[in-house]
Amino acid sequence: MENNACTMHSHCIEMTMEVHQVVPPPHMSTLKKLKARLKETFFPDDPLRQFKGQPLKRKLILGAQYVFPVLQWGPQYNFKLFKSDLVSGLTIASLAIPQGISYAKLASLPPIVGLYSSFVPPLVYAVLGSSKDLAVGPVSIASLVLGSMLKQEVSPTAQPVLFLQLAFTSTLFAGLFQASLGILRLGFFIDFLSKAILIGFMAGAAIIVSLQQLKSLLGITHFSNQMGLVPVLSSVFHNIHEWSWQTILMGICFLMLLLLARRVSIRKPKLFWVSAGAPLASVIISTLLVFAFKAQNHGISIIGKLQQGINPPSGNMLLLHGSHLGLVMKTGIITGILSLTEGIAVGRTFAALKNYKVDGNKEMMAIGFMNVVGSFTSCYVTTGAFSRSAVNNNAGAKTAVSNVVMSVTVMVTLLFLMPLFQYTPNVVLGAIIVTAVIGLIDIPAACNIWRIDKFDFLVMLTAFLGVLFVSVQGGLALAVGLSTFKILLQITRPKTVMLGKIPGTDIYRNLHQYKEAVRIPGFLILSIEAPINFANITYLNERTLRWIEEEEDSIKEQSSLRFLILEMSAVSAIDTSGISLFKELKVTLENKGVELVLVNPLAEVIEKLKRADEANDFIRVDNLFLTVGEAVASLSSAMKGQSSTITEGAHTIVSCN
Repeated sequence: MENNACTMHSHCIEMTMEVHQVVPPPHMSTLKKLKARLKETFFPDDPLRQFKGQPLKRKLILGAQYVFPVLQWGPQYNFKLFKSDLVSGLTIASLAIPQGISYAKLASLPPIVGLYSSFVPPLVYAVLGSSKDLAVGPVSIASLVLGSMLKQEVSPTAQPVLFLQLAFTSTLFAGLFQASLGILRLGFFIDFLSKAILIGFMAGAAIIVSLQQLKSLLGITHFSNQMGLVPVLSSVFHNIHEWSWQTILMGICFLMLLLLARRVSIRKPKLFWVSAGAPLASVIISTLLVFAFKAQNHGISIIGKLQQGINPPSGNMLLLHGSHLGLVMKTGIITGILSLTEGIAVGRTFAALKNYKVDGNKEMMAIGFMNVVGSFTSCYVTTGAFSRSAVNNNAGAKTAVSNVVMSVTVMVTLLFLMPLFQYTPNVVLGAIIVTAVIGLIDIPAACNIWRIDKFDFLVMLTAFLGVLFVSVQGGLALAVGLSTFKILLQITRPKTVMLGKIPGTDIYRNLHQYKEAVRIPGFLILSIEAPINFANITYLNERTLRWIEEEEDSIKEQSSLRFLILEMSAVSAIDTSGISLFKELKVTLENKGVELVLVNPLAEVIEKLKRADEANDFIRVDNLFLTVGEAVASLSSAMKGQSSTITEGAHTIVSCN
């Protein structure tokens, strides 16, 4: 009777407890695995899926549209769209002309180069770009970095021609680097510039750019070529005798006018045209004042005569050899990364607002080829600027034709209106730059980063202070280095947590996070939350053994640790060193009388573990489970079965005696 009852009881347990087996993935050849891995790495968006099942003619059309996005929307373009693009194009041209002149001076280049860079690149982008709202041209950060890096070896005043040659050559390398990232689909490299880095870098660069404008706003003649906070302020206060009250007065007036216009547009977005037109209005008004009162004879410096005509070719000015080749390559790569990051971020921002998609790789190729063409047509590094793109969006731009309208407007200016800028005061250009870059200081975003992630805030602060006190590129390098250290720390020190059971359920969660979770006697359940590789096996081994020692010290004398369960749902990959970790851990645990159990190893992990266990003495079926709940239930049942068998054996011996 008793034996029948026990048999029925154990049969009921087997019926109620269903254990799912962990199975390896279907077999794939090494070539197929490599192909799948490369596809996921370089083609996560699967751009070739649109070609599947299409006839040859349709494939050719789709291929042409992929390379030249203008062919997608061009055939449907109509006069209604053109009216919107015309208004927005003229609006951003009114902003691009004064900003182009100002940013060229920020890069220590002739002002005319800024207008050249607002003419050719937008035409190229209109053909190759996928954003409807991106307004292309020179930007403050790239201008600052380009000028500061080149000035380390060459003086723009002592060697102006050489400096210009280096600027064009740097632009060529920037374009080649950007286009290469797009063609080879290596855009993930720019992801190393995290949001925290960019916020800190932009804020620091904005302050440096603004302080650099004190030369124009105060009328100082002799000014530091260095970009650090201390040298700039030292130069300002050591040259107080050069301050010009006329320049200061004009600078304060126009700076207040520009800031007021910016404030009005922020408070009332429908009045976007106020801030968009304010820079050009300031240039016109200040030029008329200088011309009327002959202010250039009273301490106010002016731009001077500018060359008339469209971009001259500059292919013969590219220096592809010599002692400065390393400098231009380094400058091109750094400015290329910065301008690419800004352009793609701006394009995606406005694409999200209007619910359309911007292809990052297409944008890299478009911006890259735009700069390559620009280097041959007297342009320096350009990209999509946030201020102009915001105005373009608010003005109702529908397609990239707004860039074409802006470009044509700049062309007309270059051909016929250049003499009008001869008396434009430098102080107004300085005020325009200060007004443009002040929006790069994003205090709410910095506060939000502090609230969410203190380490990210440290990275942001490193970029900010590095730009201020070291150099522009030095601050960027320090912040990227700190972010890389964080990633390495996460790889080499993966998180492991102890799991407990939520009462009344079959769910196991972090004991530290869920206070109601309880431990299961005889079980130590750990979750590894990272891939396992050569860089972290030593840490994982030591940390796991410490978990075991702490568990053994804390458990009661009547109970003992029987099973170590490793929950591996978050272990996405493992290498040969990681497999050796499990082998060593199994041997160590056997010496302690503890059994190693693995839960939910993913496809790649279980496949490699099975392949490494040819003798079937390492990964047994009864040590593999799909969920922690099944593992605990099955192993607990086995423990009870063993204890009942031992008890029955003891009773039999006693009765026989």
